[in-house]
Amino acid sequence: MLSANDNALLTKVGPGTIMGDFMRQFWVPAVLSAELPGPDSYPVRLRLLCEDLIAFRDTNGEVGLVDNFCPHRRASLFFGRNEECGLRCVYHGWKFDINGDCVDMPSEPAESNFKDKVKVKAYPTRERGGVVWTYMGPRSELPPLPDLEANMLPDGEWAVSTIMRSCNFVQALEGDIDTSHLGFLHLGSVDPEGAVPGSYDYYTVNIRSPRYKVIDTDYGTTYAAYREAEPDTYYWRFAHFLMPFWAMIPTGVLGVQVLARGWVPIDDEHTMFWNMVVPSTRAGGGQGGAGAPRQGVNIDGKSGATDYLPNGTGWLDRWNLAANAGNDYRIDREAQKTNQNYTGIDGITLQDQVITESMGAISERTKEHLGTSDTMVIKTRQRLMHGAKELQEGIEPIAVDHPELYAIRSGGVILPKETDWLEGTEELRKAFVKHPGLTANK
Repeated sequence: MLSANDNALLTKVGPGTIMGDFMRQFWVPAVLSAELPGPDSYPVRLRLLCEDLIAFRDTNGEVGLVDNFCPHRRASLFFGRNEECGLRCVYHGWKFDINGDCVDMPSEPAESNFKDKVKVKAYPTRERGGVVWTYMGPRSELPPLPDLEANMLPDGEWAVSTIMRSCNFVQALEGDIDTSHLGFLHLGSVDPEGAVPGSYDYYTVNIRSPRYKVIDTDYGTTYAAYREAEPDTYYWRFAHFLMPFWAMIPTGVLGVQVLARGWVPIDDEHTMFWNMVVPSTRAGGGQGGAGAPRQGVNIDGKSGATDYLPNGTGWLDRWNLAANAGNDYRIDREAQKTNQNYTGIDGITLQDQVITESMGAISERTKEHLGTSDTMVIKTRQRLMHGAKELQEGIEPIAVDHPELYAIRSGGVILPKETDWLEGTEELRKAFVKHPGLTANK
């Protein structure tokens, strides 16, 4: 368990908070490129790290991310006119470019230089792989974007999608670094006799209590959960936490699977889940695609649409699932009772959503009782808090200036028992490496 003070340190991300300052050292996914479909398209309300912002694409196709409030009389720029390389407040016509500079102030005399003295807060942006990234930190010389393989490949190979989750980012992230729940939450109804012998699912349900190796790394933390496969082998599941909110899950084949999953804080009680994936590297995956997630590949890595509510224009009205707390996530109690479905909840993504949201907006970690299966969760909390506290002492996180640290892969692998878990997987854990003898299905 954590103390109340440590839980607050870990989960509060607004401006001036210890974790909020830490988050702002890194590039943050802000909005899908597809949500700003063309030059001078409609502005989008965007809450990020407890800040209310407006995203817009200007006449030249560049993306601006500015404060919601016009610095004149604090009217919302969401209602502004997106025209001629700037967002114009409709109250008095003040116009701001993507850098936050006031480029027109028609309500003041022509000879006035007041506009040269006024700015709106603006954050720099970069676009890559269907994602608009932003840097909200203090540096004037921007750090490099992280080398996340799934966000760096040619169009047509990747898919990107997002889902709103109504809880703090930490408990959402922790679902991705907790491997033991796979054998219950997602595979609880699977009997070993019903699984394909030699498959990863078979090994998972045959031994539902794996053992762990967990280490600190320059990018965050890594774990490998292992269990007996055949008499002379272990089935290993490698997964990573990467600063400050990234996870790479172990459900695919190590050396093949290419993905990154971001748990980006909207505010202290809401998280935007970013799923970047190369579908062809995931079992059952199809072709990748750009654009809105309705048209891409769903979060579970299988072809098809995700069941969303229609997007609205409010701060929390984007990418909400149709199955939600308001309808008990469409739980099927009969399927649960008869063990057709262990949870009665349809789909891995939704099962995870149910559990993490059911903990409350911010989990009360002072009342937890953690076991050996929580080793990675404990280590990752410590790593995050340590990094944030170090920043307060003037020590910046190493990963900010070393994008190559993010060039890794996760997944499962069968190894002889005598093989060292790190040395034996060194090549398989490297990104941008092809292994012709491996396939996505296991």
